[in-house]
Amino acid sequence: MDSEAVQVLTRWQDSGGTWRVLVRSDTHVTVALLTCTEEEVERCTWPSDPRLLALIS
Repeated sequence: MDSEAVQVLTRWQDSGGTWRVLVRSDTHVTVALLTCTEEEVERCTWPSDPRLLALIS
């Protein structure tokens, strides 16, 4: 099963939004969820997970 982060980002994209990686470290990833007009709606921080890292690479 995909991690929560992968599910959130996939759902966001499927709904027409985009996202941008703000911070990527050995321990966590922070992503900005953006509208289709590039306005930031929310920032999410998750633990670094191999499935998440594969998606954002």
